[in-house]
Amino acid sequence: MSIINLIISLLSGAVGGNLAGALLKEKSLGTLGNSLAGIFGGGIGGAVLQALGLFATSGDSFDPAAVFGNIASSGAGGSLLLLIISFIKKNVLAKS
Repeated sequence: MSIINLIISLLSGAVGGNLAGALLKEKSLGTLGNSLAGIFGGGIGGAVLQALGLFATSGDSFDPAAVFGNIASSGAGGSLLLLIISFIKKNVLAKS
């Protein structure tokens, strides 16, 4: 994973986490929590899909489809991790 792909993944994940938090108010962890969950989810989501060979860029060439795929997968990964963390927070930690 190149540094550009990593930066795109982290930023897209942060946006995805905040977007999910804004759309699902009851799942929101606050701006900082949404951003952190999104950053981690975006980084993990982007890395996993690139390891699987999906949306990977080839060499130093700029492939707009790969960049768009990276943005989409990282945003989805950030949103998904936010939902998982909010579920754990509500169901597991609340019962403690």
